[in-house]
Amino acid sequence: MKNILVSVGQLKLKAELNKSQTAKAIWQALPIESKVNLWGEEIYFSIPVSLDEEENARAVVDLGDLGYWPPGKAFCIFFGQTPASTSEGIRPASPVNIFGKLINRDFKKLKKILNNSQIKIEKAKP
Repeated sequence: MKNILVSVGQLKLKAELNKSQTAKAIWQALPIESKVNLWGEEIYFSIPVSLDEEENARAVVDLGDLGYWPPGKAFCIFFGQTPASTSEGIRPASPVNIFGKLINRDFKKLKKILNNSQIKIEKAKP
């Protein structure tokens, strides 16, 4: 498994990528820097990767999942409820390709991140 480092200001979080085609494409595009957008308790931002929805794309995700949202070419970090969420779980705007998961489980820190904050995604040093 490959690990990445997500940095927003002083906050640094490690995540583990799975073995999907989406994870491989994102790994190849690293490092990526962008500005944070918030949608409820989801961070998302456009990345220079263009992929279709995978067969196993999910309409309901788990806390800490990393997803790729094909319509917006966006990297998504799910750390709580979105405006589309229901009692049945955390819902992205439309299905996402799950490509990894945060290793750090302290999601309260993510709630302090503001819109337009600078975010950097890079390969974690072994």
